[in-house]
Amino acid sequence: MSAGPVLLFLHGVGTGDVEDGWQVALSGALVRLGYPALEPDRWIAPKYAYALRNGDGKYRVPPITVKQPGKDDARINRRAFERRTSAMEYRLGQHEDLPNWPGAGTVVDVAFETNPFKQAHNYLHDEQARARVLTRVLDVLPDSGEVLIVGHSLGSVVAADLVRRLPAGLNVVGMITIGSPLASGSVRATDLREAMQEPPTNLGWWINFWNGFDPVAAHRGLSSVMPWLLDLRVTTPPTPRVHDAVEYLSDPRVAEAIGYAMHGSLSTDLVRTVNAVDVPLDADERVVLLALRYAHLVATYLKEDQQDRFTGALRAIQSEAVEAMLQRRDVERRPRPELIAQLAFDLADPTAEATPPAPGMYLTKEDALVQLIVLASDNFLRPFDIGFSESVKRQAMRDLTAELGLGSVLGGDVLDAVDRAEKVLAGSKGPNWIRIGAMGAGAVALVVATGGIALAAGAGLAGAAALTSALAAFGPGGMIGGLITAGTLVTAGGGGIAFGLASSGTSSEAVESIVMRQLAAVILRQKLDLEQDPAVWHLLVETERQVRRAHERLDEYSDPKSPVLVELRKKIQLVERALDFMREEGLEPAAEPQTSSAAR
Repeated sequence: MSAGPVLLFLHGVGTGDVEDGWQVALSGALVRLGYPALEPDRWIAPKYAYALRNGDGKYRVPPITVKQPGKDDARINRRAFERRTSAMEYRLGQHEDLPNWPGAGTVVDVAFETNPFKQAHNYLHDEQARARVLTRVLDVLPDSGEVLIVGHSLGSVVAADLVRRLPAGLNVVGMITIGSPLASGSVRATDLREAMQEPPTNLGWWINFWNGFDPVAAHRGLSSVMPWLLDLRVTTPPTPRVHDAVEYLSDPRVAEAIGYAMHGSLSTDLVRTVNAVDVPLDADERVVLLALRYAHLVATYLKEDQQDRFTGALRAIQSEAVEAMLQRRDVERRPRPELIAQLAFDLADPTAEATPPAPGMYLTKEDALVQLIVLASDNFLRPFDIGFSESVKRQAMRDLTAELGLGSVLGGDVLDAVDRAEKVLAGSKGPNWIRIGAMGAGAVALVVATGGIALAAGAGLAGAAALTSALAAFGPGGMIGGLITAGTLVTAGGGGIAFGLASSGTSSEAVESIVMRQLAAVILRQKLDLEQDPAVWHLLVETERQVRRAHERLDEYSDPKSPVLVELRKKIQLVERALDFMREEGLEPAAEPQTSSAAR
């Protein structure tokens, strides 16, 4: 046989597609995408319709040849499986075209002359029929090499049952099921579902395509019973043949998954080589690359499973962040910086690794101060959430500040400032670590509560325009928008942000996370003998005024334990603690000189 995977097609109920019409439909779809048609020696389609009903002699169900790994190995296997699955999800995209077909329900209700649920149930509960079918399929398979399994309808049940019984030398690059009834209660595949709670170690990935108009697919995917596989919905016209393999295999995404498994990627171009020149980074891009560099430094100090999880999350975050920055450049018709383009990689390739940004983005202490505080106190891998020790954070931060030419001591100073600010706001109870991590959600809440007014007020007219552009491109949430928003809120001041902090749409947890970072910047400036920003004091005073007024207005009429009043009291306490600390440390801004009457 030819080099590369062999496609094993497992048919559904009925005669078993004697004319192999599925192959004609799939070849046509592959050619339309740019792949070659299926070659005669690259596919196997055993017929087992007779074996489902009749057979001579006694058969035994073929034994399990692929044993499930132990607990630790199972975790490693599951993570590697998820990485391959995510690569296929990225390759195929997640967008679904769901047209509204009038009368669809009426058409599909009369779509079947046979009962596929009954035959699938019989296969699983008639041991002789099951043994005959599995033996028939195994007899036509090679003992070694690679195979792509495509199972339609009942064939998807056979595929799920077969995969753990294959020869040890036969590697399953992937499995595609179409029109599967496995999620239907009518099939009663309890034993099979329980046996497949974890992905088999010989399986590369499993994608289940289902059509919302196909009643055999139970109007839902298989992830409802096997959550580790990838469900993708396709939509074809609701004809009486909506369940047919030909309809599924004619879909471009189904064909693309098969084409990639059989032949690899159609494109050999790497995004990093396209339109990349040696141009400077803008402020937002420097923030993102600094965060990615810090994340890679953190990864070097982690061990074993924690490191594996962290680098897996970082790989996904870096791909998304780099792609977003490059797309922003393209939309704004600016050249792509080489420093960003060289970090790009194909997320659809599960073997591709994320390259760390090069060190050496030199900043002044003042410019670096805010960004370092955000990195030291924010979840820069959102939406992933992976905790790591204070010692790891401290080692990585010291390395980062040394690379910036600011000395490793500054890294420790940053973390000390954050720690001290947390303790000031926590009072005698100690830091609330859950609330301290609320910056991402808190920043977004503040943006929503004020319609962006808070950030615009803090950034000034010119800065607001740039910030609005950045958030329009990246959004206030996510890795990039979250870092930009958080950094802006550390330095923001004025009535707009005070209004946002006092608003009922901003929680006390969000206020605590924002005030804490502003207070950390105050402490760090004091430590480094840098000039204080008087806007912080004025912001806290204005916030206190607005929160107290809101409390007094509501207190006269509301229940004493009203959740709104409880939140306002927490905000008042937080702001009071910050102001008291600054006053005790002599960090109040100097009084503005009065203008003499003669000058007037």
